[in-house]
Amino acid sequence: MGLPGHRRTSSHKRRRASHFALKKQNLAACAHCQKPVLPHHACLSCGWYAGRQVVAGKQKLVETKAAKHKKA
Repeated sequence: MGLPGHRRTSSHKRRRASHFALKKQNLAACAHCQKPVLPHHACLSCGWYAGRQVVAGKQKLVETKAAKHKKA
């Protein structure tokens, strides 16, 4: 059975843990609605990416869900 060779000092632990910090997110402005969006991701509010609409935005999804509930 293996045993630890040497004690890990507190300074060594802190140097190792220095990489655990959270990094700041790079946010860009959506070209269509100017809301913050992650780079290389479709906008969550309007659904646009690279100059065209690729998914239904959050606003349209809310409207369609509300319309479905009214029908039922």
